[in-house]
Amino acid sequence: MPLVNTKEMFKKAYEGNYAIGAFNVNNMEIIQGIVDAAKEESAPLILQVSAGARKYAKHIYLMKLVEAAVEDSGLPIALHLDHGDSFEICKSCIDGGFTSVMIDASHHSFDENVEITKQVVEYAHERGVVVEAELGRLAGIEDAVSVSEKDAAYTDPNQVIEFVERTGVDSLAIAIGTSHGAFKFKGEAQLRFDILEEIQKKLPSFPIVLHGASSVIPEYVEMINKFGGDMPGAKGVPEEMLRKAASMAVCKINIDSDLRLAMTASVRKYLAENPSHFDPRQYLSPARLAIKEIVKHKLVHVLGCNGKV
Repeated sequence: MPLVNTKEMFKKAYEGNYAIGAFNVNNMEIIQGIVDAAKEESAPLILQVSAGARKYAKHIYLMKLVEAAVEDSGLPIALHLDHGDSFEICKSCIDGGFTSVMIDASHHSFDENVEITKQVVEYAHERGVVVEAELGRLAGIEDAVSVSEKDAAYTDPNQVIEFVERTGVDSLAIAIGTSHGAFKFKGEAQLRFDILEEIQKKLPSFPIVLHGASSVIPEYVEMINKFGGDMPGAKGVPEEMLRKAASMAVCKINIDSDLRLAMTASVRKYLAENPSHFDPRQYLSPARLAIKEIVKHKLVHVLGCNGKV
């Protein structure tokens, strides 16, 4: 089975009131953990790559790893560019075999965002690739994406119809209170479901995306802190809020920080308990298993996409 795009995935997800997990990948162990979980749970899957991941691992290595995952699992897998900030990087990924790209021009004015997004959409659609764009701005830090709280902005529901019609975009990432990174909220998270409901009314059956949707599971934060870390106050989005969003218009939920925390916690624990070990296979094997377990949990209890292949 070749790589697929997300059109059919999102159609089924919208109709079935669940969301597809979009998990960020950087190396072989992360890909294997994610794909093993999805295979066991019979879940469709989006593997997504940031500009930072492409720089770290190189495009060709990531492509070959994802192609191996498709061949090994037989799952419907889409390969997605996360937070492409220019036409050029989107074009490079499209030409290089990605089946989905995100153009994030949300730091520009509304009209500039429209024009840049439209340019990417025209190039992508001619080649059978789907496009995600962003309207509104999430606070927080993820790779090269850094937005302060004062520069963050909720998505304006009154702009969504015009944006989608003018750009022809296939899905829309919105800002309703999620945040990139592990240090998300000073208090309890408050997602603006009123904004999501208004957008769903204006764009019926249109796939919506949530970024910054890791839950920052306390056991991994505690494990990191126990073995030499310093992450006081790390908080995420409660999983019940994400499940509610997945039952509405949200068809894609991005998860990255939870994977990083699970992997790092596992490696720290293993090396603390086995200080004389130096074989990467020894500490990366439990790290891969930690990735698998957190992804299985998300597929079943947050996204609801298990058994949907």
